[in-house]
Amino acid sequence: MIIDVNEETFIEDVLEQSEALPVIVDFWAPWCGPCRMLSPILEGLVADPSLNFVLAKVNVDNNPNLSMQYRVQSIPAVLAFVDGDVADEFIGVQPEAKIRQFIQQLIPSELDEALDDAESLLATRHWAKAEQMLRDLIEEHPERPYVALNLAKALLAQGEGCEARDFLKTVKDGQELIEAEKLLPLAKYLCLIAEDLTDDEALSPLEVQYRQGARLISRGNLEAAMDGLLDVLRQDKRYGQARQVMLALFALLGDDDELTQTYRTELATVLF
Repeated sequence: MIIDVNEETFIEDVLEQSEALPVIVDFWAPWCGPCRMLSPILEGLVADPSLNFVLAKVNVDNNPNLSMQYRVQSIPAVLAFVDGDVADEFIGVQPEAKIRQFIQQLIPSELDEALDDAESLLATRHWAKAEQMLRDLIEEHPERPYVALNLAKALLAQGEGCEARDFLKTVKDGQELIEAEKLLPLAKYLCLIAEDLTDDEALSPLEVQYRQGARLISRGNLEAAMDGLLDVLRQDKRYGQARQVMLALFALLGDDDELTQTYRTELATVLF
């Protein structure tokens, strides 16, 4: 799709539309010779069904404020918008192959789209569905740490600590490693308790309560598990891995989750 954009329509036609698919903005002018060379290349690419993007054309003579806002000092200038922001840009006429590559790297792959779906399932606590989707993905993309990380999250939320731990240990670097390290205490806690067959009668009441948190997580009752772990910490602020497990549960659920916000405040009250 090719659209002409001006200062009044830019927010809706470019910024808002780029939340759904990439918008390539061509800053041009009728008197610009290189612009006339670039335009047919861009228009040919937007007609390619394998490249799902919008081509928006901005006449700089008629829209000087847009040129100033995006610091367009020479034309043709091409800015790529994704999720409301400039994701990439180039100036001047480029070979078609290079422009094609420029556009392709902006378009989500099938893996990216599948991961978005899996993230939505995790965010809405559809753990089992997310697990199945991520198991399929990791068979196809075992080298992708983000897939392993999210599969570990789905497993942790269902109490499968040992398998989650194994996936977390495959994450070696980057932001994924930082997230994996936050989750490891939860994986180790769940795994240790699952493998320890000591009868509750041989344990102290506080240890029984500590272990009950793992059982509650396995049943999908994260809120009750956090209540129990908080109670353990009220009795002994340094008991076992209770504090680290609480922090890992927050990492699992995410900062915006209501349980995270509620129990993070309560944890701070108990500890400090």
